[in-house]
Amino acid sequence: MLDELLGRAELKDRIAELEEELHHRERELEAERERRADAVSDRQDAEERVNRLEDRVADLEGTVERLRDDDGPDRDFVRTETLRGERLATVLDRLGTVETDAEGAFSAYVADGHDRPEAVRDAFGDRAALVGRAAPCLAVTDDAGIVAACLSVPDPPEPYTLWDSAFAVERERFEPTGEFTLALVRSDLFAMGQYEGRERVAFQGFDSELKSQHSKGGFSQARFERLRDAQIDDHLERCRTALEDRETERCYVVGERTVLDEFDDLADATATVDASGEPETALESAFRDFWTVRLRVP
Repeated sequence: MLDELLGRAELKDRIAELEEELHHRERELEAERERRADAVSDRQDAEERVNRLEDRVADLEGTVERLRDDDGPDRDFVRTETLRGERLATVLDRLGTVETDAEGAFSAYVADGHDRPEAVRDAFGDRAALVGRAAPCLAVTDDAGIVAACLSVPDPPEPYTLWDSAFAVERERFEPTGEFTLALVRSDLFAMGQYEGRERVAFQGFDSELKSQHSKGGFSQARFERLRDAQIDDHLERCRTALEDRETERCYVVGERTVLDEFDDLADATATVDASGEPETALESAFRDFWTVRLRVP
């Protein structure tokens, strides 16, 4: 009765109407946000399917290439070996001792096994297909066909082919030399070391706690995905800031394939590694994996 006498009843009714309209608009806004999140998720799923199909096509193209170039279905590498540390140094030393007449030693960095230069086909003959299978790699052979090897290169150069009196093996691309930075980046972890050769002289590391996996379905799942993506973006921004503040010019970034593209502009080379655990332990594992070379003898 008092509200009606003071004219407040009508105001209260109007306030209730406005609050109801506000709640309605908030529900519409939330629904629109969820619709956009679902659209983003659908696009990401589609991109993943495209990537899987592209990988499958590449595999099939490689199979076709090998069938066309190989002399027979049983052709394979004479031997393969994983090289690191002293064993790697020994193999590089041996390659460095090979001397031939002028333009008797052939070296090539082959970045794409499906696009081998004609010079590689000429130098390796019927073993050129194996070079394609080993790519990306440094491929070396001599004009007599006595020496032949394909080595993965941690710090790869631009593609080239060269005939000379010795193999073009740049040791600093295979072994840790001089001053450089190596950083491990995962969506939830960062570890960075400054090195002088094999010795680490500085370290920085941190990890970021991400929300654990939410059960599938509903608006809550979409909100969880958005929050997790935001946490990853913040973590990667912290990683970038740390890398930009490094003290060395040379920089290598390794880690999860899904995040490495974010650091292409800062890194001299990138590589996918599976290192995990505490930052310092993970960095030691990443260092060892990055400076490991795969030798294949065609």
